[in-house]
Amino acid sequence: MPSEKSLELIRKYVDKYLGKTGTFTHPEPEVTEAVVQGLAAHVDTLGKPLCPCRFYPDKQEEITRRTWICPCDDMQQYKYCHCMLFVSEGGLPITEYLPEDHDGRQSYGDVADPSPDKAPRCKRGK
Repeated sequence: MPSEKSLELIRKYVDKYLGKTGTFTHPEPEVTEAVVQGLAAHVDTLGKPLCPCRFYPDKQEEITRRTWICPCDDMQQYKYCHCMLFVSEGGLPITEYLPEDHDGRQSYGDVADPSPDKAPRCKRGK
């Protein structure tokens, strides 16, 4: 069970990041809560909000790569959240900016960005 301090930290982060990206949390509160709990637990045990939706043979090594620290590389680059924490209003991950061969596009099809004015890094030319 994560600490209240870490839960509060993650909840504040989620609220701020929703505004920054123009995304929504999953319409099923249980999905959002499971991810928040996992992120907070990783803050308590690892010191970083490592994505709780993936398997890591070595979590400490994964932290040094930073690929799966929330927001993960795919979220920052393409506005695509594997955990389904930051999604479209309908609860689907945004796939609009993903490369054609990305597994997210294969799984969910084309899901438009609800806030293209808050485009991901790939569309800002960075």
